[in-house]
Amino acid sequence: MTDTTSASTEDAAIEDSATEDAAPAAVEEPTLPPPTPLNEPADGTPDVVETERGLTEAAQAIAAGEGPVAVDAERASGYRYGQRAYLIQVRREGSGTWLIDPIACPDLTPLNDAIGRAEWILHAATQDLACLAEVGLRPRQLFDTELGARLLGLPRVGLAAVVEHYLGLALAKEHSAVDWSTRPLPEPWLRYAALDVEVLTELRNLMGVDLARQQKSEWARQEFDALLDWAPTERVDPWRRTSGLNTIRSRRGVAVLRELWYARDDIARDRDTSPGRILPDASLVAIATEAPTSPGDLPSGHRAITRYGRQWMAAVKRANAIDEADLPPRTIRSDGPPPARSWADKDPVAAARLNDTRAELATFAEERSIPLENVVSPDPLRRVVWRPPVTRDEDGFIEALRGHGVRRWQAEIVAPMLVRAFETHPDAD
Repeated sequence: MTDTTSASTEDAAIEDSATEDAAPAAVEEPTLPPPTPLNEPADGTPDVVETERGLTEAAQAIAAGEGPVAVDAERASGYRYGQRAYLIQVRREGSGTWLIDPIACPDLTPLNDAIGRAEWILHAATQDLACLAEVGLRPRQLFDTELGARLLGLPRVGLAAVVEHYLGLALAKEHSAVDWSTRPLPEPWLRYAALDVEVLTELRNLMGVDLARQQKSEWARQEFDALLDWAPTERVDPWRRTSGLNTIRSRRGVAVLRELWYARDDIARDRDTSPGRILPDASLVAIATEAPTSPGDLPSGHRAITRYGRQWMAAVKRANAIDEADLPPRTIRSDGPPPARSWADKDPVAAARLNDTRAELATFAEERSIPLENVVSPDPLRRVVWRPPVTRDEDGFIEALRGHGVRRWQAEIVAPMLVRAFETHPDAD
């Protein structure tokens, strides 16, 4: 399909024939037609593969196809414990679309072998890579249409918005947050799932043209290659993400909250239910704040407080048994630099260097139509400015930035800016 979103400057040019003192004529913005609804897969809604025989057939079909492979996964976030996939969609030119139940077919190695070294196309790859790896699906090369949209500076990067931008199609999203662990899956859900991979290949091809036109193909290649080694970060003290933790004023209360969080997690795992559906964070904070000494002291308002009262009180008891010296701190001190807002007082020279670099980065991002955070994340930039390398030339800054996970293309853009900032604001004598 022709990309109608990138009109040439010649087509857009308007000759100014007005006299110098005449009011400029208003230029009307072109009115785009409404997007065409994409309601039905081109080949119909396929049946779900639920047997080893069906998986073998799917693998053979995918192996016989040509070109990249569009891949997507549906999870039951907010319903089930963990982030496992409950449906996997695969489409390839010449192979059609296949919907696979990874619960019935938990080992998809045959499909992975069939794909081989072919390029995967995903949208927002980091949302799906972990659950796909759990069932044996690992890409050797990939193209992320969501990340590509960011690099291209699209104002909205959700799949529906990107499909509308490039193809003029309206992709329904009403089933994106349903419980995909439901069995059997309703036909409208399956139709939605099939449509999610229906146009990914066409989308990828059009985005590839725009990336080349904007001289961003190498940026995209490095970003996509980095995703091949991506894995979710194991969080230290995951309970510290509890909403409302900052309202607990004592270390003992924080210890109670921690034990309650782990008790809830155990219950959720045993019941294969999202922890938030067992008991919301607000209730955990309420228990930790009130410090109950008996089941009757537990706050009311949620049936799970009564239903699992024994577990909650056991958690409180464990927390109260911890020695004062072993209580967890209320907050964790960061190993990074102080907040940037305090730099002007702590180190005015570093603050000036950071401000100069940020200003130059903002100009670059605007000129190249790319979000600032995709040029460089704030954290590595602050770290390098606060603790600069011994050698403060471009190579030294590139090495320092790379040491904090910055891509080479990003480091090569930022390093000259840092050199200029450090030359403008030298160390104080």
